[in-house]
Amino acid sequence: MKRKILLPTDFSKNAWHAITYALELYKNDHCHFYILNVYSATSNFLDSIFNMEPGSELHKTAKLKSENGLAKVLDILAFKDHDNPKHHFETISKFNNVVESIIDIVEEKDIEMIVMGTQGEMASNKKVFGGVAINVMEKARNCPVIVVPELAKHNLPKEIVFPTSFKTHLKRKELNYLIELAQKCEAAIRVLHIAVEDTLSEKQLNNKQLLEEYFENIEYTFHTLSHMDIPTAINCFVESRESDMVTFINKKHAFFGSMLTQALVKEIGTDSKVPILVMHDLRN
Repeated sequence: MKRKILLPTDFSKNAWHAITYALELYKNDHCHFYILNVYSATSNFLDSIFNMEPGSELHKTAKLKSENGLAKVLDILAFKDHDNPKHHFETISKFNNVVESIIDIVEEKDIEMIVMGTQGEMASNKKVFGGVAINVMEKARNCPVIVVPELAKHNLPKEIVFPTSFKTHLKRKELNYLIELAQKCEAAIRVLHIAVEDTLSEKQLNNKQLLEEYFENIEYTFHTLSHMDIPTAINCFVESRESDMVTFINKKHAFFGSMLTQALVKEIGTDSKVPILVMHDLRN
């Protein structure tokens, strides 16, 4: 059974970087890669709706540019001798809002993972993770997302950092992608607790024990940092250990909606070389 992986691209250098990262990550898997480009006439999609009706010259020009760009991506893959017999590619060109298009394709094609870059024409250079990447991480709730910073290395992750407060009761199925990724890459999971109180409550201890059960078939360790704000603690931990990936559970209206999209992204992503895997709280 082939994996179905979505690779959004705006034809930027960083988007290409994310594509090549995905090809390396899934080099041993049978995969159907969907390479998606979403086009509009202007940077403002609403303006495009009113000024670029199907059949108009603006629409034809933008559509042709998108299709030619996707054809070039396939040509580059062929030119670079990407002849992995396990990989199949399909291009999709759509006129729509980028995030809506990604969500629609995830549903339509039953996508199991999105791998995308953080910069390029779609993202502001002043933001570490541009608005598109942030919105996809937050809104594509039926599918995990790997966001690949521009400086990320192409090596497979060997150490994945999983920050947690131990305050949330996580279900095994919410961590399936993390566990599977760790097993596939023979990676260790480093569970990082940024302590506020001196001791864990009974609830936190129970949740910690659950993680021990979930991770019993992979290498894992627990770590604690205290007297630091969360973004700084994660950044210091990742840099000091030269970890390869950070992963989060997207808890709607809580952890992800406030901290991750603001301070955390800014702190750990400025010169980040570490991809981020965002999974989802299935109860939302």
